[in-house]
Amino acid sequence: MTIKILIFASLSEDIGVSTQSIPASAASTAKQAWEKITDKPLPSHCLVAINQQYAQASDTVAAGDEVAFFPPVTGG
Repeated sequence: MTIKILIFASLSEDIGVSTQSIPASAASTAKQAWEKITDKPLPSHCLVAINQQYAQASDTVAAGDEVAFFPPVTGG
């Protein structure tokens, strides 16, 4: 089983990856999932979603989850 990781907008440009899958055993939190795909630290302003629900980087992830990282959203 795997964890699907999605990276959006400027974060994707910064690390050169937009989507990747990792073995579920490789990470137990969203932050650990980020650390498996890049050596760059998780930006403090980064938003995280697990299975399309806002989450914290320290929240638990499991096999079959989708973890998304994206910059803050602005609009008007």
